[in-house]
Amino acid sequence: MTVLQEIENFLPCKTPDKWLENAVENPELLLIDHANCEKKAASTALNLIYRYVDNFDLLNKMSRLAREEMRHFEQVIAIMKHRNIAYQQISASRYATRLRGLVRSDDPHRLADILIVGAIIEARSCERFARLAPYLDAGLEAFYLSLLKSEGRHYKDYLALARNVASQQEIEQRLGLFLETEQQLIESADIEFRFHSGPMG
Repeated sequence: MTVLQEIENFLPCKTPDKWLENAVENPELLLIDHANCEKKAASTALNLIYRYVDNFDLLNKMSRLAREEMRHFEQVIAIMKHRNIAYQQISASRYATRLRGLVRSDDPHRLADILIVGAIIEARSCERFARLAPYLDAGLEAFYLSLLKSEGRHYKDYLALARNVASQQEIEQRLGLFLETEQQLIESADIEFRFHSGPMG
């Protein structure tokens, strides 16, 4: 089984076809928010490094992840510059905010939840890159397909780290809660297009 197949089995639903249509109709917004997502992913990894200094496995994996996410950020903004797309501030989607709203406040439960959310976000990003790539121009298609390996590894790293800080029973219970919410966010209509939004209209 490939990592992508594993991710497709892990996620509760596929990205709706309507979202793919929205993405093709909003190529500039897609790249702007993609850049934001890469930057936020790096920031999340760095925050974990600062907060959980006694977990060497986490420190190593998050250090590598932060470097890769910032490299992806650089690649996205280079594409934007080449295409004369201005990088601007846009509002965040409800997706990550709603998922992180379920995170418990006390450790080690907080850490387990943050890692689960990280795994889900990386898994959804990987699934969307794969589904969206065939609908894009050749340059973007090649770039998005090139991200699958690292995004798939990020998903696996987050999930493995979560399983190291909580029991299997707890992880499965929390995954059920987060994945149920994730499906609602992915399948329900959104008012604005973002990389992790639901379909518009």
